[in-house]
Formats: sequence, C-alpha cells, structure tokens
Amino acid sequence: MNTVLTMAMPKGRIFEEAVDLLRQAGYPLPPEFEESRKLIIDAPEAGLRFILAKPMDVPTYVEHGVADIGIAGKDVMLEEERDVYEVLDLKISACYLAVAGLPGGNYQKVAPKIASKYPNVASHYFREQGQQVEVIKLNGSIELAPLIGLADRIVDIVSTGRTLKENGLVELEKIADITSRLIVNPASYRLHAMRINELVERMRKLVENKGDVQ
Repeated sequence: MNTVLTMAMPKGRIFEEAVDLLRQAGYPLPPEFEESRKLIIDAPEAGLRFILAKPMDVPTYVEHGVADIGIAGKDVMLEEERDVYEVLDLKISACYLAVAGLPGGNYQKVAPKIASKYPNVASHYFREQGQQVEVIKLNGSIELAPLIGLADRIVDIVSTGRTLKENGLVELEKIADITSRLIVNPASYRLHAMRINELVERMRKLVENKGDVQ
C-alpha cells in the first residue's frame, strides 16, 4: 500500500496557486477541491491528505510532524524559523517584504516604533542596519499604524503597492523577495524519502520548465 503523505497548505492565494501547480505536476485532485470548507481533505487517488491552515501555522504543523510536507511563504519561514527542510522554491505568489511610512516622515528619529505582523523579521532587519527600534506586533491592517500615530514605520508584504498608495504611504526600503516554498519534516523525510523525493522532483521539473518558458 502506498504511503499517504500529509501536506499542510495555507488558505487563500497560495492555496489556489499551489493546487494548480500540483494538478499540473500530475496529482489528480478533485474538481471541487478548492470549494471545500473542510479543514482536512483526503485525495486518495493522489496519495495525499491536506490540512488547511493559516499561513503562519503551516511550518508549525510540519515541524511537529502532523504534516509530512507543507507549502509556506518565505516571509513565514523568515519569521517563524522552524526546524524544517526548505527543499524547493515553487516561484508562486511572488511579492516582497518592505519598510513603508508616511511621506516626509521623521526617519532620523531615535528608537522609532515599527508596526508589523513580522516582529522577528523587523527586529532582525533594523538590528542589521545598526538601528534600535521598538517593534509593535499587529495581526492585520498594518497600514493603519502610521496613520493613527501608533508607529513611525511599518514592515509588511508588498505585492502591487496599491494598498500603500491608497493609504497615503510610500515604500522606503525593500527587505527581501518572497515566494512560496515546499518544506519537509526531517523525520518524515527519512521515513518517506522515496515518496517525498518523487513529489519534489515532479514539482521541480514543472517549476524549471515554467522558468524556461518565461
């Protein structure tokens, strides 16, 4: 009997792009897969079981072994620093992490306040710049922080820049490019190396071929 691999998947945009990628790689996922409201979905023909989770939780599930593999944004990987193998850049859901603030702001201020849903990334970045900051963790609507005086700057994901512009903010510094990554639990990799390597290679060939076409 073939081993069923459990894959943790983030809800939202990454999920939709990842499902499309899996189908293109030859994994038969049911047509109604994206419309299901279940949090655990079995796809026996593909030899896969899916756990649908919040993006920040995916590396946690993989690290603790309740999922053998997972798909997570590089932003989450940088923030969470979990003990998992990052085996493949899927090159989907591309965006980047950036520092933003109000135009004409006082950016020479001593110990400025930085709002972000990525407090570890923000702290590390400004520490590398030799700047002492106070980081305020927020879970959503990060752009609001400078507008109401909660923070001097923000660290957040930027895709098109439209949200920043609509809220009167400007991008100040780019921190890192972000794409989604395929991650693996170390113990699962030892136990199911053949199955996992097969999945990785099928995905790798697809990603590389897409790159050649572009």
